[in-house]
Amino acid sequence: MILRELLKEVEYTLIQGSEDIEVSALCYDSRKATPGSVYVCIPGTVVDGHNFVDKAIQAGASAIVTTKDVVISNEITVIRVTDARLGLALMSAAFFHYPASKLKVIGITGTKGKTTTVYMMKSILENAGYKVGLMGTIETLIGNESIPAHNTTPESYIIQENFSKMLEAGCDICVMEVSSQGLMMRRTAGFEFEIGIFTNLEPDHISPTEHSSFEDYAACKGLLFSQCKLGIVNCDDRNWQMVLKNHTCKMETYGLSSGADLYAQKIELVQKGGHLGVEYTLGGLMTERIQLDLPGRFSIYNSLAAIAVCRHFQVQVDSMKSALKNAQVKGRIEMIKVSENFSLMIDYAHNAMALESLLSTLKEYNPGRLVCVFGCGGNRDKQRRYEMGEVSGRLADYTIITSDNPRFEDPQAIMDDIVQGMKRTTGDFIQIADRKEAIRYAILNGRKDDVIVLAGKGHEDYQEIKGVHYPMDERILIQEILMEEHLIEG
Repeated sequence: MILRELLKEVEYTLIQGSEDIEVSALCYDSRKATPGSVYVCIPGTVVDGHNFVDKAIQAGASAIVTTKDVVISNEITVIRVTDARLGLALMSAAFFHYPASKLKVIGITGTKGKTTTVYMMKSILENAGYKVGLMGTIETLIGNESIPAHNTTPESYIIQENFSKMLEAGCDICVMEVSSQGLMMRRTAGFEFEIGIFTNLEPDHISPTEHSSFEDYAACKGLLFSQCKLGIVNCDDRNWQMVLKNHTCKMETYGLSSGADLYAQKIELVQKGGHLGVEYTLGGLMTERIQLDLPGRFSIYNSLAAIAVCRHFQVQVDSMKSALKNAQVKGRIEMIKVSENFSLMIDYAHNAMALESLLSTLKEYNPGRLVCVFGCGGNRDKQRRYEMGEVSGRLADYTIITSDNPRFEDPQAIMDDIVQGMKRTTGDFIQIADRKEAIRYAILNGRKDDVIVLAGKGHEDYQEIKGVHYPMDERILIQEILMEEHLIEG
């Protein structure tokens, strides 16, 4: 590709060299520079790409895109831009020949619900015959390939590369989680979303390294709605109008009130045979009885968002209902059948806000006991431990404190911090450091109509101890326990 073509959508100044050189690759990591490549200097929060210009040139880069003055050989083309991340996004789209223009891209943003909703949408759309790619917190799915995720929303080059691979795999649609960080860092620039969804907004991700304030967090979420054709929003969320303040798209709403374009009514919580679910009737744009094998009101919201989107792809109602009935997402209120007498689930709730939402929802089922098994990560903010201990002590009938990812901390010291939060309540608890033994204790001591939650690990299949990731999947642990205790045959 000629450099000038790569820069077609970018506002830039040519500092030296020529835009008419041929380039072989585009990179933003100097270690991936190759002969004839273009290296984009990204000023990161920890590392500044400008510091590695010499390494990129030594590896053969023939052009440098920069936001700062750099002194290098006259043989190298230097392009000056004001926003390197935006430049990378626009150049990436050009490099892969604008693949998003040949896909229907659906983006979902919000504090909670993104992961479950993208999988629900994928399930419904595939059940209706579409071929769907997915990018999210857990993984990127392209055809039969699953690529573990490092960020909820990858860097712009990776996004465009994934779009290109999805086209090659025959995909019609891409569903993707869109984080506030991804929007703020211009990772999703350079293409238009067919539909953007807003789930909810809670005070989260506000820190010196993320968002400076709640208002900034909301504004970054809102960027999605100046980059999509249609916005579909949860109008029950108290902050939705703040998020949609500068929207430029058409709008639809969903929620639990009849004022929404699509709403849920006649809600019924279902509990039988160790299983939790929910049923409701659609109102507004559709009228149909919906069954979910997932518990809680947040499952209703997630499914409403998925239905609201899939309605625009002419999915038949029966196809939609059967896909929703069987929807399961690894590590997100994932029901694991261990007994007819009590329910057990795995969930990623790993902070106080998520844990409170989960436990509050499950209490609506009036369980015999609500049992919470959780730990906290090491080398992280201690405040989270106190807060999660207090939430579990207040809402769960019994808490089993265990280890999560201790990293370089002593697991017992982390559990002691959680106990400090527990002691602000009257909640009953026990400490069992070994996570497998904690789960064993919960299962063997399960009573009729109990609801047991294994919180914090979710989709993770490892435990991080002193810099090493040891294999540990709670689903496998549960099966091992059931066999060891002769509760199922091996």
